[in-house]
Amino acid sequence: MNDEQLLRYSRHILLDPIGIEGQTRIVNARVLIIGAGGLGSPAALYLASAGIGKITLADGDTVDLTNLQRQILHTHDRIGQLKAVSGQTALAQINPEVIVEPVTERLEGERLDSLIAEADAVLDCCDNFDTRHAVNRACVKHRVPLISGAAVRFSGQISVFDPRQDESPCYHCLFPEGEDVEEMRCAVTGVFAPLTGIIGAMQAAEALKTLSGAGEPLIGRLLLLNGLTMEWRSVRFSKDPHCSVCGDGVTGSAQ
Repeated sequence: MNDEQLLRYSRHILLDPIGIEGQTRIVNARVLIIGAGGLGSPAALYLASAGIGKITLADGDTVDLTNLQRQILHTHDRIGQLKAVSGQTALAQINPEVIVEPVTERLEGERLDSLIAEADAVLDCCDNFDTRHAVNRACVKHRVPLISGAAVRFSGQISVFDPRQDESPCYHCLFPEGEDVEEMRCAVTGVFAPLTGIIGAMQAAEALKTLSGAGEPLIGRLLLLNGLTMEWRSVRFSKDPHCSVCGDGVTGSAQ
């Protein structure tokens, strides 16, 4: 790192679990953020300010007036602009050293696979189960850590899945695809604005811990937040040996 970087990131460097080595890993890291909305906004802002070398920000949607209640990456004068482009503008103002690649499409198929293959960590900040499971499969396939968050109404949750570790469960182990799980979206059910900030900031924290080697990431633990009472609940879960994505019988690519 150069002198300016040493000064900019000095408060991280002073932390023994991070130090110069950990901050260097952060500066050299490539992170893919899927979704530039309520969760992706605070996550991207904190990752950029912390010095992530390259952030790929993927979102095919445009900024709408209803987004501004919680999606702090965007501003009123950028209504109608693609969220990924709006996000690139915001992150450049915070830290011009960070390379931000806007991807203005909903990721799927080969495009999703190739971007995950290039990443050192992936933050799932989307709002639908189909994308979540596709992201999980690609992360397992390419052995890329996945930091998953969700927020709706007054309820939030976060967990980390790290396929580099043989005993780490994957998203499918916790939420099997095809099960009858109710999908709730903010546009229909509403969401408490600060809740997305809390969970998104925690996703950034878990990503920085995972990349720098500091602390103990939320692997095998699901944190649940009740925003009305501000009470946390921690649920431990294990890898499913019969999981169709990461189980013992799965070889080669993710199924």
